[in-house]
Amino acid sequence: MNDLRSRPKGRYVLEADWQELYILTENLKADLLFYKDDLRFLQHLIDKYFLWMSKKENIDKVRDVEVNLMETSAQCISLLKRTSIHLIHLANLIDDAFKYDSHKLREEHESLEDDIANFVKAFRANRKDILAITEYVIDNEKFVEQIMNKKK
Repeated sequence: MNDLRSRPKGRYVLEADWQELYILTENLKADLLFYKDDLRFLQHLIDKYFLWMSKKENIDKVRDVEVNLMETSAQCISLLKRTSIHLIHLANLIDDAFKYDSHKLREEHESLEDDIANFVKAFRANRKDILAITEYVIDNEKFVEQIMNKKK
């Protein structure tokens, strides 16, 4: 599971035609848009449960996770911009094969895929952390609430 790139194995980027790379890049962009929405959901989750927290230790944990989430969100937006630019380059190359250096464009594609794969790894780690801290906070807050209700 170390290789999170979308393309087939081997020398695909070096041998694929421009239309195939364009379709692959559109799929990468669709994936990034999904991750962007998921990041928005995770931010909403943090915002919602941040209000429930009464313990300083919980607030500190969430703050660390939120900083990582903000960095991952910025990375996602940057990758979406790069992907859009790459799609323009591919479309221009499809229209006029001599407009861009094809070797350079294939290197650009590989770099983009590698950066997206690294983003996905960071995203998954952040998502895991956010869900874990949310679960921890909810469980602890419910436990405190139950104890308080028993004392009444």
